[in-house]
Amino acid sequence: MTVACWVGLLGVAGAIAGSFLSTIVVRWPADRSVLRGRSACDGCGRTLGSWELVPIISALAARGRCRTCGARIDPRHLAFELGCAAIGAVSALAAPGPAGVAGALFGWLLLTLAALDAAELWLPDPLVAVLALAGVASAICAPPPLADRLIGGAAGFATLWAVARGYRRLRGREGLGGGDPKLFGAIGLWLGWRMLPAVLLLAGLVGLGLVLFQSLRGRAVTADDALPFGTFLAVAAYPAWLVMVILAP
Repeated sequence: MTVACWVGLLGVAGAIAGSFLSTIVVRWPADRSVLRGRSACDGCGRTLGSWELVPIISALAARGRCRTCGARIDPRHLAFELGCAAIGAVSALAAPGPAGVAGALFGWLLLTLAALDAAELWLPDPLVAVLALAGVASAICAPPPLADRLIGGAAGFATLWAVARGYRRLRGREGLGGGDPKLFGAIGLWLGWRMLPAVLLLAGLVGLGLVLFQSLRGRAVTADDALPFGTFLAVAAYPAWLVMVILAP
């Protein structure tokens, strides 16, 4: 297939994946079933027709409102569909073929985890496990080799686990959530050990940028404020994958 075909295919697949993943982000924290039951309006409970579930197009046509009750549709649905479509298209441009499919999956899962951590300070173990297993499996079709990935998985987890334990012993309180080392380990299974320092540095810069932005808005961030470090890791990891595959021999 041509590059254009791969871009179109993964772009459409991303929009479809985003429709499902946004449901996870909206429903799971509220302890609502993700897999059971038909899609319905959150305002009036009306079951949505198939034409109302077309990714991106239906949301734009409805102008963000239920046609029956006028309730506002959660904007995360459209944002996820657009975001996942963009990730799919960019992944295909960077690595047309199976490697691009793997990269798109990596980006879609990272986006989901980033959104959950940003909204709920929560990195669900099952979703992190899916990310980790997919990272190992993707060694079949994309760099780096499996040995580098396994070292990266162990090093990523051990690094943040040691930081969290050291901070707790030194300060007597938690400094990192329990999901952050697991997520960094899963990222290592995708990127290998060589990319982990760059991911950690970029994640720190993203966090620092958020703190500065909040300060400019007049909201000082204190030492007791919880920050979604998992979100920062996820935001940093996908660009690292793009650089890795583009520069791969």
